[in-house]
Formats: sequence, C-alpha cells, structure tokens
Amino acid sequence: MSNPIPFREFTALKQAGFFENLKQPRFSGQLLLTGTRNKWVFYLYLGRIVYATGGHHPNRRWRRNLVANLPHIPSHMGAIQNDINQLQLDEQNNCWEYELLCFWVDQQRITLEQAAKMIRQNIIEVLFDVTQAMQVTCELKPDRTLPFSSRLVLIDAEQVITEAQKAWHAWQSAKIADRSPDMAPVITQPQELEQQTNPQVYQTLTQLLDGQQTLRDLSVRMKRDVLTVTRSLLPYVQRGLVRLIEIGDIPAPSLPIQNDGDDDLSANSNITIACVDDSPLICQTMEKIITGAGYSFIGINDALRAIAILLAKKPDLIFLDLIMPNANGYEICSQLRKLTFFKHTPIVILTGNDGLVDRVRAKMVGSSDFIGKPVDRALVLETIKKHLKIGVS
Repeated sequence: MSNPIPFREFTALKQAGFFENLKQPRFSGQLLLTGTRNKWVFYLYLGRIVYATGGHHPNRRWRRNLVANLPHIPSHMGAIQNDINQLQLDEQNNCWEYELLCFWVDQQRITLEQAAKMIRQNIIEVLFDVTQAMQVTCELKPDRTLPFSSRLVLIDAEQVITEAQKAWHAWQSAKIADRSPDMAPVITQPQELEQQTNPQVYQTLTQLLDGQQTLRDLSVRMKRDVLTVTRSLLPYVQRGLVRLIEIGDIPAPSLPIQNDGDDDLSANSNITIACVDDSPLICQTMEKIITGAGYSFIGINDALRAIAILLAKKPDLIFLDLIMPNANGYEICSQLRKLTFFKHTPIVILTGNDGLVDRVRAKMVGSSDFIGKPVDRALVLETIKKHLKIGVS
C-alpha cells in the first residue's frame, strides 16, 4: 500500500493528472479514495480503469444503472441472488457487481457493449461524487493478479473525467452544488402542496416523493436526467413544501465468499450481537453483515422496548443508533451502564452525524466506540473483533 496522498479538492484537473501518472508505470491494482464520509474503490489494469464502486449508495447505484441499461434483467436483489451464488468470490476478489456483469456476458444474457455502457455510467457517477467531496485521500494498492483484469473493458480515465466534470459544472451552474443527488425528496407540507398545485401534479408528487427514492433514483424512474428532475422540485423545496433528506443504501446481496474460516464461523455462533435502530433497513444491513460472519444477531427497531429485550437476550456487544423517535442513543447507553450486567458490555454508537460534540457526549455516557452511517461491512466486523478481542492471543 502506498503512502496516503491528501487533496484539498480533488478537481477534474487533479484527477486527470493523478490518473495520467498511473498510465506510464502501467499500474494494476486498486486506487482507494477516502473522503470525510465516504470511501470509493477504483480497479485499474495497466493504467486503465476496469471498474469503480463504493460511496454512499453503491447498491442503489448498481440497481439504478441496471434498470437504466439492462431493463430485461430483474432489478431487485432477490431475483439476482441465484446468479450471485454462482460467482467465484473470495476475500481478495469480492467485487460482486463486476463479476456479475462478467457472468451475464459469459452466459450471453447481455452483450459486451451493454456491460461496458453500464460500467462507464457507474464510473462517471462515482467521479461526480468524488468531485463533490471537499477533501479526499488517495492510496494505491498494487496487485498485478487482479482476477478480472481486462475481461470486459478498459476505460481511459480522461474520457470519463470529462463527462463527470460536465455533469458537475451543470450541477454547480444550477446553484445546487451544496445538495447531493443521493438525497431523497419527501413532502413535508401536504395540505399546502395540494393547495398550490393542480390535482394531477399533486397526485404525481405524492406517488414519487415518498422519501424512499433519491433524486438519482427518480431520474431513472421518470426517464429524465437528474438535473432536470432536481430543478423541477427546487421551487417546492425553497417554499418548504418538500424537504431533501439523507437515506441509507439498499441491502447488498449475500455473497458466496470462499474462505478457510469455517472453524471461525462456528466459533462465532456462540457470540450474540444486537443492533438497536429504528430503521428496518439498517437492521437488515447489519443482520446480513453480522450473520454473514457467523455471529448470532438481534435486531431491535423499538427504542422503548430496547432495554427489556437486551436484558432478556444479554448480547455480547450492542450497536446503538444515536437518533430515534422515542428515545436517543445517549439515554439508552446511560441507562444500560447503570445495570450491573451491561457495565462492561461494548456499546458502539451508530450515527450519520460524525461530529466531535457527538463523540465527546457518547464517551461521557459510557459508549465504547462510535462508527458512522452508512455502515461499512469491514469496519463493523473490525469493530466487533476489536471490542470482543477476537483473534487476539
């Protein structure tokens, strides 16, 4: 792994220069970009881009581009799980999105051109998000044995950077650079909205603006570009009738990762991990991550019943959401620490608000750790191992 290189703003010019420097040594491996809230991974082969993933909504991005480019392929994760189960994945090669495209091309269910178009759009969207990040750290992880190397397409960075920059300039010109296309519009004043629109427009808006679809998701559904969709909603946002909110990613599919850790998995089954979060989606995501590693899992959506359930189940580690409708994570953490049984149980605060004040306050009420949303699989498993001292002799 190379030494991290920080960039104050990773503009198109800086991106172009960085990728150009990877062409001459014909770099193969991973480029890891870390922003204040997100991580992205670019896979490169001989200095060209093979694939890019990561960020706030990697699974939503995948599904959205699938709907836009491959409408004949079912887009919900359950429908493609059987195909995913046939992939050859391991701890080193676990980029299921790319491997699934390769599988479909091999099966002649999609053409190479269709796969290439989907990959290009994916990379452009990732580059847009990287440009929007205020600060980025770059690390190189050389690997000349990348299993997928050049199986589908090799993309010249300059072309996709130009396209991403064009989209970014248009977004800035519309004076919405402070808003992410990954935000979801939701109606906050339904009565006022009904009075200020005609019945047909109101009906359309109530169907679309349910707070479950991002601006990018809506653009694919409406078959219009994301800038046009966002501009059409801005008057309602400015009047306070519609609000843009952050939402989580959709759950990833279960991955058939081959490893030699079967003994570890059976040992992990004796360990119980709980997650207290009012979002069923977060609990589902955590359940996939935690049970996938062989641990037992308890999901609790009702904050008011959390302490009673935790006392009954007695988990070995607790993930606790910071902000919930009826009780917050600080209060629950503080109450748990007053109980003898939970005096030394690791309690990890989950939040989308990664601020210093929150960290200090969480520490004061007795939390053991603090991790941000959207949850990162590797970080969750690393946190469990650290606090339960798994694998430490």
